Amino acid sequence: MAGLTAKFVQNAKEGRHCDGKGLYLLVGRTGCRSWILRVQVRGKRRDIGLGGVIFTALGKRSEVGDDVPLEGRTHLTLSEARELSIRLRNAAKAGKDPAAELKRDRKLAPTFKEAVDATHAAQSHGWNDKEAKAFLSSLKNHAYVVLRNKRVDAITADDVATVLAPIWKAKPAMAKKVRRRVGVVLDYASAKGWRASAAPREQVRALTGKAKKGGNFPAMPYDDVPGYWAHLLGKRETVGRLALLFLMATGARSVEVREAKWRHVDAERAEWGRPAELMRKSDQAHVVTLNEPALAILRKIALLLPNRGPDDFIFANRKGAMISDMTISKVMRDDNQPYVPHGFRTSLRTWAAEKQPFIPEPVAEAALSHVIPDAVIKAYNRATFLDMRRKLLAQWGAYLSGAKWSVILPGDLVT
Repeated sequence: MAGLTAKFVQNAKEGRHCDGKGLYLLVGRTGCRSWILRVQVRGKRRDIGLGGVIFTALGKRSEVGDDVPLEGRTHLTLSEARELSIRLRNAAKAGKDPAAELKRDRKLAPTFKEAVDATHAAQSHGWNDKEAKAFLSSLKNHAYVVLRNKRVDAITADDVATVLAPIWKAKPAMAKKVRRRVGVVLDYASAKGWRASAAPREQVRALTGKAKKGGNFPAMPYDDVPGYWAHLLGKRETVGRLALLFLMATGARSVEVREAKWRHVDAERAEWGRPAELMRKSDQAHVVTLNEPALAILRKIALLLPNRGPDDFIFANRKGAMISDMTISKVMRDDNQPYVPHGFRTSLRTWAAEKQPFIPEPVAEAALSHVIPDAVIKAYNRATFLDMRRKLLAQWGAYLSGAKWSVILPGDLVT
């Protein structure tokens, strides 16, 4: 009888198909495929499941995963199934139990979290530091809630679509990154023999549809910001509202506000120092100068959440943990605002460009913690550069709160 071919294995219909020498391909009603070995063990016929079927070019496996012995692989190509069946038949002839030999080295497929760590360890040497960190943080923030403890061989297209659903429309750029990175992990798991197939990209696209093109965050016109600031101050003080107010006063990102701890703040110097490990965009420590409205918000949150230590989050939830991004954005949604918190960075930047024309552009960019070449900062002198940022945010704070503010003139920038 002629043996099976890789093409036949891939297209075989439901039923049991013989390859010869006791090896069979079993195709279920749903199309799932597995290998079965029929062998005599101490005079009794036994059917032993060898594992699922994996399809690769010409039935051969990538070199990735060659460190896993055949007995330990949960999915096999045709050639691997043949080799393993020979080993187990020889074990049976030697009086051993082939099923026991198979189980001895076979382990359950790892969880998604374990596969992420393995993928990162194997591939991150080819990435820059920013990409390596983003790979882990994006999956932790968006994929782990669904996939963290799920075995990689059990992850389906529907699971991946479930991961993407909360951010597919709200954060299309991030959604695409998460989809790509989940795919990298599942491809690696497939190459290691931990799952039968690579990432189900086409099926995921069928479930999610196309993501809208990323664009600028909806930003409130700066003319409307003081009115909204007054509106928020007139409402009941909550952690979410105070966090949003602090974000508006400082021009910070939502995640920067949520991660802020009391030890980062020097109230006497009116500075908020963000350590390098928290600066995802630049990996460089950054100092935010605190205007009077920002300091006032810190005083309010200290009264709302008293007895906090230096390592406690400034804006914490009831359990003392970091608040979620939704805590801040929900404030604007409840107010039926068509804008998002991140848009206030644009409000500040546009106001600086149009109302503070003598402020150098790098200073306004640095106020938003955008990466500025060190040579530019040195050209101004670091102390002067920080002082110009302080003056800019002080005028922004006055503008927000309805106090008297003024245009910073060239003579005001000299220290």
